[in-house]
Amino acid sequence: LMRDDLAFGLAARRVTVSTAGLVPKIKELRDAVDVALAISLHAPEDELRNELVPLNRKYPIATLLEACREYVQGTRNRITVEYTLIDGVNDSPAQARKLVRLLHTIPCKLNLIPFNPFPGTHYRRSSDGAIEQFKRIVMNAGFIATVRRTRGDDIDAACGQLVGQVRDRTKRQERFRARLENLSMAAGPQ
Repeated sequence: LMRDDLAFGLAARRVTVSTAGLVPKIKELRDAVDVALAISLHAPEDELRNELVPLNRKYPIATLLEACREYVQGTRNRITVEYTLIDGVNDSPAQARKLVRLLHTIPCKLNLIPFNPFPGTHYRRSSDGAIEQFKRIVMNAGFIATVRRTRGDDIDAACGQLVGQVRDRTKRQERFRARLENLSMAAGPQ
C-alpha cells in the first residue's frame, strides 16, 4: 500500500522496513516488493545480541547477515544497520572495531542510536564522547554513520521508551543484571 500508485504511491527509497531479524520474512520481502531494509543489530557478537535481541537465538548474526547480502545482491541498495548504544554494554571501541569487521562485506550504512532510559531500566545512555568515538571508528573504516537525534525523552516517549511501561515478562533485565554481577566478580576488586 505504501508503494502502490493507487494508495500512497511512495518511491521505493522512501519506504524502509525495519526488522530485528526474522530471516525468512526478509527473503519473502525481497521477492514481494522493492523497499529499503533496516536491521536492528545492537551487538557485534551473538552472545550479547542473544540478550539484547532474543530473536538472535533463532536467527544468529551470520544467518541474518547472509539474508542481508542476498537482499541487496544485484542492486545498488544498502542495508541500514540500527545500533543502539548502551553505556558499558555495547559502546566500547573494541566493539566498534568488531562491528566494522562483521559488516565489511555488507553494503550498509549505520544508524547509531543513543539509548533512551526509561523508568525501571538499569541501562544507561552512552556518553557523548563514547558515541562520538564509536562513530569515528566506523566512519574511519569507510562506513556512513549517523547518530539519531533524541526527541521525546523528556516525557518518556523517545524511541524504545514506551515499551518500558510494560512488565518485562522475558526476565531479560534480570538475566543481564546477573551477567554484570558475574563479570564484576570475575574481574575481582578494583
